[in-house]
Amino acid sequence: MLSRPIIRWLTRQRPPPPIPLSNFERLCQELKPCDVVLVEGRSRASAVVKTVTQSPWCHAALYVGRLYDIEDPEGRRLVREATDLPASERLVIESMLGEGCVVRPLSVYEDDHVRLCRPQGLSHPDAQQVLMHAAQQIGKGYDLRQIFDLLRFLLPWALMPRRWRSSLFRQLPGKQTRTVCSTMIAEAFGAVQFPILPLVQQGEGDELRLFRRNPKLCVPSDFDYSPYFQIIKYPFMDFSAHTGYRLLPWSSRTPAATLPNNSTAALGPPNEDQPP
Repeated sequence: MLSRPIIRWLTRQRPPPPIPLSNFERLCQELKPCDVVLVEGRSRASAVVKTVTQSPWCHAALYVGRLYDIEDPEGRRLVREATDLPASERLVIESMLGEGCVVRPLSVYEDDHVRLCRPQGLSHPDAQQVLMHAAQQIGKGYDLRQIFDLLRFLLPWALMPRRWRSSLFRQLPGKQTRTVCSTMIAEAFGAVQFPILPLVQQGEGDELRLFRRNPKLCVPSDFDYSPYFQIIKYPFMDFSAHTGYRLLPWSSRTPAATLPNNSTAALGPPNEDQPP
């Protein structure tokens, strides 16, 4: 298929930075099932998503924990059949471009800049239901069209031909068989009515009413912005290891990446490969 080489080109990873921004080991110690892992990403597809959503976060994955953290036997079976990793491996469920909804080890993001978003007050039974809902999505394809549909939705409506306008709110018949990363997670939390960024309207008097947003409109940064998720960050260079930010090992030298534009060091790497 013509789309396969294009997808490979879009998902090709750039080399990671020599020193990461996140302390992955400490993040692993902090993680709990149903935490949402936000990833900055290092591919061309990541750059497209970040441009469309105006956010540094291009991807979201749902942390499952280890296989035995899934209490529902059916959910545990679905995850076990989707991976041959040992039961002690930390796992995430995510929708990947070119792969669909899959189970992968958390360690694939060891070299990435990541952030944890924890649903505040989520009860244990509801957390298990969120995991079960996500497990039932394993094997579904990735809805590439939805990314372009989101882009169309964000463009000026009146300037676009009718046939190009967004179809995000159209009711399609039949069972949905494709999803994207943030939509899958939003639907999982929606199954237990846990809010992400709900619409709030004031009724008569002081009455407030919440409305769920269309999960297809959910983007990774929504979990970062949501007041219902706790943000957890462990920087690679932590203040606690140096008793305070004033004692951080600052250098008086200017790194090559910030030299003036007339410097040859500022020319940057050569042009990337052309698309297929």
